Amino acid sequence: MANKSHWETIYSTKTPEQLSWTQDVPRTSLDFINAFYLPKNARIIDIGGGDSRLVDFLLAQGFLDITILDISEEALHRARLRLGDKAAHVKWIVSDITDFQPDVPYDLWHDRATFHFLTAQPQVTRYLSIARKTVHTGGYAIIGTFSDNGPEKCSGLPIRQYTEKDLTQELNNGFQKIKCITEDHLTPFNTLQNFLFCSFKRA
Repeated sequence: MANKSHWETIYSTKTPEQLSWTQDVPRTSLDFINAFYLPKNARIIDIGGGDSRLVDFLLAQGFLDITILDISEEALHRARLRLGDKAAHVKWIVSDITDFQPDVPYDLWHDRATFHFLTAQPQVTRYLSIARKTVHTGGYAIIGTFSDNGPEKCSGLPIRQYTEKDLTQELNNGFQKIKCITEDHLTPFNTLQNFLFCSFKRA
């Protein structure tokens, strides 16, 4: 509950321009997703999607089955307000990812910057167990985390940095690595954060 309260406060008191992870265009995520050539009826879930603009671009591309999961109800409320009538075409789930109990399989699991907030190994194990159950065989996962050259904290919380080897090893049981890249994300307040993005296929 303390974790949920933290994120509700963040999204209730800060504008997108005050949040380090804000992107006008989530280019890297879109590039990874488009490389899969998914059909427009593919089931896509964005873990920790908050008020990210990824959903705006996915809708614009014609994807029909999009779910956004976030621990913060306020974050999802902001996203729905931004989308207006288009929000009705998206499924919205308020949940801590480690409590998530999916009722359908997904073709694509996307997570930009939720995974690295799981600093205790039991949390990581739980997350990966849910991901394995959620992504069907042949489906895909994209995970973005702070790299070992990235920040050690975000929004006042400690995070876990990852190298390509670390992230691949964590997902090794059930997922086969496709590609990893690192990139510098320029925050709205002109600081750089080094990210690691990896894509995987469900084995």
